[in-house]
Amino acid sequence: MEPMEPQYGLATIGDMAKRTGLPVKTIRYYADEGVVAPTARSSGGYRLYDTAAAARLDLVRTLRDLGIDLATIRRIIASECELAEVAAANAEALDAQIRVLRTRRAVLRTIARTAHTGATERDITLMTKLARLSAEERRHIIDEYHDAVFGGLELDPDFEARMRATRVDLPDDPTPEQVDAWVELAELVRDPDYRDRVRTMAEWQQAAVAEGTMQAQYEAGQRAMPLILEHAGKAHAAGTAPDSAEAAAVMAGLAPAVAAAVGTADTPQWRASYADDLDVMTDARSERYWQLVGVINECAPFEPMVPTMQWFIAALRATST
Repeated sequence: MEPMEPQYGLATIGDMAKRTGLPVKTIRYYADEGVVAPTARSSGGYRLYDTAAAARLDLVRTLRDLGIDLATIRRIIASECELAEVAAANAEALDAQIRVLRTRRAVLRTIARTAHTGATERDITLMTKLARLSAEERRHIIDEYHDAVFGGLELDPDFEARMRATRVDLPDDPTPEQVDAWVELAELVRDPDYRDRVRTMAEWQQAAVAEGTMQAQYEAGQRAMPLILEHAGKAHAAGTAPDSAEAAAVMAGLAPAVAAAVGTADTPQWRASYADDLDVMTDARSERYWQLVGVINECAPFEPMVPTMQWFIAALRATST
């Protein structure tokens, strides 16, 4: 260690070590790297530091504790870059790291919760891989899904814009349930069979747009849906088989009411055709997609409609002959 040799208000490297809490070898290293040079040297050639140098050493220690690299600190000390800009950039980097750590924490909690419920090593590996994706990578998965199911189709522009604008990303501090939902959603949107089904729905809408009937069909659906959910929902909840005599009795009142709501007459042909149209747009996986989006975005859960719609479709077909 260089000897303590105060000189005209200057302090030795040993004094600086005591004052700043930095090891002597670290202060010497900073001097050798041109970060904080000694103010002067003693007659014996030893490094001496003034109060300004001490302040710079304190700053270096603080910045290093904040994770700023030495090369950047050297530029700050030399006034080659603004401390505020560096601090802002490093704060953003720390924010990103914190988000990653929070997501990893949620993954670990999920694994701890599901480890005893039959989760396989593959399940855990996939969960970890999907959850650790960056926000940009997660957005890419959803964007690519939208491109696959909507690409090249002439859809209602407002509808497509709303679909693409719906945020589907983990928050900064996700819960294990949100991580679960994201993992399930990421698997779902990459399922080729599910993509084919959603594209079929989109193609059906494209045909309606081309025919100029999209708005009329939407309004008709808004009028018919409450009737279907109320009456078919009760029959389904009661366990009534859609091809039973009890179901036929329900449909005797419900089908004419729905036909009137959509602006047509109740005939066997209409029942069969309407069942086919509803079947195109009724899919449990599509409903599950929106349930998962709701979990991720912290929306209130909604009552599943697909089971009721499937009952109504089956009852329409059973009473169309």
